Amino acid sequence: MKATRQLKDEHEGIGVMLDILEKVCDKLERTGSIDREHFDGILEFLQVFVDKCHHGKEEDLLFPAMIAMSEEVKAPVSVMRAEHETGRGYVGAMARGYGAYLQGERSFPGNIAQNAGSYISLLRAHIEKENNVLFEMADRLFSDEKQNELLEGFEKIEEERIARGKHEEFHALLEKLHSIYL
Repeated sequence: MKATRQLKDEHEGIGVMLDILEKVCDKLERTGSIDREHFDGILEFLQVFVDKCHHGKEEDLLFPAMIAMSEEVKAPVSVMRAEHETGRGYVGAMARGYGAYLQGERSFPGNIAQNAGSYISLLRAHIEKENNVLFEMADRLFSDEKQNELLEGFEKIEEERIARGKHEEFHALLEKLHSIYL
């Protein structure tokens, strides 16, 4: 398997979670309520799996390796990094809105949904750019040996940033929420 294939596979799971988040926020806007267990899981998935693990693999390993191979990738990589930062801002705002919601401030459902909508739009476009432009560039730049080296690094990042068994918990969460919302 290529390192870029692993990242594309992760994008598929992230896409499912974005679809779920969209449905959760639709319900939140209609009813003013949110299932705490579900939203806790969604936030953890976005903060831990998407940001610390998936974006960590890209920012710590893939992007530097690409830049080392070609100056041409600096501009697209800087755009991807900036979008990661923007996404972190949206997730942080969702988490703050959710915290206020849990404290009884019922004016926050719109804030949560608005930031979630912005995050969903950003990430869907971001994933398209990575899958269809950036990863294609990486595949042209990297030998099979380099792809394998990146995969080994990806495994280390998963071990360091996600507790043992957490990856499986995230898959179970995706399946559970998929059956409920999609």
